[in-house]
Amino acid sequence: MLVRSILSSYLRLLTGALLAASAIALTGCQESTAEKVVPGRPVLVATVKYEAASPERSFVGTIKPRIETDMGFRVPGKVAKRLVEVGQTVELGQSLALLDEVDLKLQAEQAQAEFSAATGVQAQASAAEQRAKDLRAKGWTTDAQMDSARAAADEARARLNRAERQVELTKNSLSYATLVADARGVVTATLIEPGQVVAAGQSAIRVARFAEKEAVVAIPETLVGRAKEGVASVTLWSEPDKKYAAKLREIAPSADPATRTYLAKFSLPGAGDNVSLGMTATLTLADPATDRVAKLPLSALYNQGGSASLYVVDAAGNIALKPVTVKAYESGNVVIADGVDEGARVVALGVQKLDPAQKVRVVSSLSF
Repeated sequence: MLVRSILSSYLRLLTGALLAASAIALTGCQESTAEKVVPGRPVLVATVKYEAASPERSFVGTIKPRIETDMGFRVPGKVAKRLVEVGQTVELGQSLALLDEVDLKLQAEQAQAEFSAATGVQAQASAAEQRAKDLRAKGWTTDAQMDSARAAADEARARLNRAERQVELTKNSLSYATLVADARGVVTATLIEPGQVVAAGQSAIRVARFAEKEAVVAIPETLVGRAKEGVASVTLWSEPDKKYAAKLREIAPSADPATRTYLAKFSLPGAGDNVSLGMTATLTLADPATDRVAKLPLSALYNQGGSASLYVVDAAGNIALKPVTVKAYESGNVVIADGVDEGARVVALGVQKLDPAQKVRVVSSLSF
């Protein structure tokens, strides 16, 4: 009986010890599991993006040539041929139109005939002058006769010189019967037709030069100062990803009475043949030197009586409190001058409930 009682007590003690050990092990596993599944605090974040303090302003403009010339004949006459059409590219020295040369050739022949006659008269007068000099040296003629011979020779030489100049003028007039391009460009208008009689200097062919192109825009009076001193760039609607540097070349001295805007012309030194005349462009104006700031939600600012700070979140979910410089406050936003890097993620909501020692979990939206 004694042995049985001892064995029974031993079994009860062993069973109790095993149950206690199992309970302790189960409790430890539950605590470890609980520690692993505890999630980080969900937070909304905003990305820091710096931009100019003064926003850029954009205007719609048109690409135009800097020089567009109305070309015309330098002599009157009847149009014989027009050799170009609107939109055609012309090169330097290319013929654009021709006049009837019949009258001009007759004038040239007449001038040549007068030159020949003046040449003969001048030769005769020079010979007479030389004979008068010889006779005067021998005392066989008077001073009056000598002066008369000299005057006749001078007049003959003057007439010869005038006839020679007339020949040159008629040759030039004959060459003016062909209208040629004085620069590489494109024909934008044809104002004459074959058979039409034109006056000297009358507009005949309009040519826009390719040498330099410019963007023409209308600038409001509040931004005239920025147009003169700011940095300008041009983007074509056909090439939205490419920018061209622009420089103000001319601005109207007075505003348009209807729109109260100033017509401004910006030259495009880097524009190539792909920039066609008449294209629509966007001109962007920015201040030459301006501070760069970042706008963030006002709820992202943490301030407990000290300096303003932001909670910056890294990729691992750790947060760090960074002091920042506040430039201005706006409705619903705070303007930051510096303190955080470009592209940094900052907590945008609930910063008063955060602790720098805790981890967070970035979410796109919060649900309660």
